[in-house]
Amino acid sequence: MLTAAKIHHVAIIVSDYQRSKRFYTETLGLKIIAEAYRAERQSYKLDLKVGDGQLELFSFPETPARLTRPEACGLRHLAFSVKDVPAFIDALRGRGVPVEDMRIDEYTGKKFTFFRDPDDLPLEVYED
Repeated sequence: MLTAAKIHHVAIIVSDYQRSKRFYTETLGLKIIAEAYRAERQSYKLDLKVGDGQLELFSFPETPARLTRPEACGLRHLAFSVKDVPAFIDALRGRGVPVEDMRIDEYTGKKFTFFRDPDDLPLEVYED
């Protein structure tokens, strides 16, 4: 039987590479695995460690903006697992990141909330 065991990586195209690199490494605290500039494509690629997988940031010249909010076909949001949602909210707000009020998942009873990256991509933190 064919079965995917886990997610290896998630790739995001960003509009401002340096701004997004700072956000994901300094604000969210993700660790850099590798970074490369591909001159022939005028593109950066940054691999960041997230648990057992990774998040890849790409930059390309003149990328189009996201068409609509989370209801657009494709990626709705990216969720990170955290131990302490209220502490994470406080840390984000302390770094100037607007964060929605904390919610409780009606099915699991777990805490979660949403915020956005520099390109307005919806991000979520969900109680581990």
